[in-house]
Amino acid sequence: MRYSGSDSSGTWCIGQFWVSNMGEAEQIYVFVGGKIALLRRADPWARGILAELRRGVGKDLSDTPGTWDIMFDGMPDFPGSGVANKAELAIHTALTLYSLHQQSNDVTVSAKDEDVNRKSFATGCRRLISPGGKSEQAVKRRFDALITADSLTEFSYHARGFVQMMRTSDVPILVDYPQLAKDLYFYQFPEGKKRVLLKWGRDFYRVKSDNTK
Repeated sequence: MRYSGSDSSGTWCIGQFWVSNMGEAEQIYVFVGGKIALLRRADPWARGILAELRRGVGKDLSDTPGTWDIMFDGMPDFPGSGVANKAELAIHTALTLYSLHQQSNDVTVSAKDEDVNRKSFATGCRRLISPGGKSEQAVKRRFDALITADSLTEFSYHARGFVQMMRTSDVPILVDYPQLAKDLYFYQFPEGKKRVLLKWGRDFYRVKSDNTK
């Protein structure tokens, strides 16, 4: 199914956050959710694409042709200018991080729409803190580096470390990867980035009482 993209420039007003491309963000959410469903199939194609995606973590989309099959097949018509656009970069980052998280896991690590307790990426980061609090400062330092990243590339670098820890955590950690892709789309706009970081900050610190009971 093909979609017609809306204007990707966005509309920003002082004192209020108006996003004319909200439709694109919703398309990103649905698209990534559909791709993750395909990648959950236990067949050679899915395993091969997951391996390609893992090799693409932190790399430019143009340097990872092995991921183009899952990336571009059925992708909505997001406007672009010959280089990877904001939607493509957000999708690529989310899917590559998902593939790393999913490695060696028999059950899905991506929360589903019907999961009322589905977790954001920042909540997943917080859940890495041990009940005894021994890792709290280390996790907080990593989170500080994540939210102060200057670019999506730097964000991906720090997020990779978090995902590797989530993958090996004794307690299963689910992340809403379609929502992460949507967040990373807005992250690439100046005002959108402020909103996303504030939301992640709330998610990271809001669950403290749950982890310290």
